[in-house]
Amino acid sequence: METRYQVFVSSTYEDLQEERREVMQTLLTLDCIPTGMELFPAADDDSWTHIKRFISECDYYVVIVGGRYGSVGPAGKSYTEMEYDYAVEAGLPVLAFLHGDPGTILADKTEATNEGREALTKFRDKIKAARHAKYWSSPKELPGMVAVAMLSLRTIKPRVGWVRADRVPSESAAQEILALKRKVEELEARIAESELTAPAGTEELAQGDDQFSVHYRYSTPAGFFDEIERLSWNTIFSILAPILIVHASEEELIEKLAEACENRYRDRRKAKIFDVNPRDEDFQKIKLQLRALGLIREVKAPTEKGATTKSWTLTPHGDRLMTQVAALRSSAKA
Repeated sequence: METRYQVFVSSTYEDLQEERREVMQTLLTLDCIPTGMELFPAADDDSWTHIKRFISECDYYVVIVGGRYGSVGPAGKSYTEMEYDYAVEAGLPVLAFLHGDPGTILADKTEATNEGREALTKFRDKIKAARHAKYWSSPKELPGMVAVAMLSLRTIKPRVGWVRADRVPSESAAQEILALKRKVEELEARIAESELTAPAGTEELAQGDDQFSVHYRYSTPAGFFDEIERLSWNTIFSILAPILIVHASEEELIEKLAEACENRYRDRRKAKIFDVNPRDEDFQKIKLQLRALGLIREVKAPTEKGATTKSWTLTPHGDRLMTQVAALRSSAKA
């Protein structure tokens, strides 16, 4: 039985029209039913009542945040933040897409007042503190990010969805299916909670400050040479984790590791090297170790030609560890 899922898309409107089109078009290709503020052109108390009803009837909620906080309602919050808070309160699975570099947004698409900018910052911080947000910098990045995230979310947190009336099973069968889906949701919630911690048995694996030797070959005008870089597992993870916030291919991970080896060589010997290539055997060991530690997982996404592409992304546990080992600490506390 074909099921379609209704998705509420929330954002400020005038500055993010292109972004909303990209997201809604992507949702349509995923057999979803996108809905949002286009249905409610006027922001007043009556429309807010309808918005809450529509959010409650949706299966998933998507919020896009750019450079504006938006018009403020009677409660002192923007309608976008009100929609977000209501979706969280209603228990909808949420996907959040935040602009990765707000300082580059054109002035006419940003808040003009200090109060608006401060409110936007607090709203972004609220979202980041509550869930694993995705970061975008241009509208064209959103379709791929939304597709991967929505496919993953539908697997992790399946919802009831909508079906044609002539395909609805009997009432008793529908109730049984609903009960089973709720049971699945409870089990998935437990699994999601367990993913925030390291898998059992990983305490026996090399990690943290334990050292690993990365062998690589490089070239100079004098020829080709071999070198070894000794790195801790925390250092290796802090090098690779930032590009895994969304997802990264193995080629991108190898390129990042090579860049780190090149930089460390230059800092140590004050000389530039070229064509840095980490040994594949070492890279495969790194990938398997990070996977065994529960820090990364494989992601498969459909391509336009019907095939699938394989990439890697952080697990919830990996995302939490990244903030501990890769985030910059305040110099005042050093």
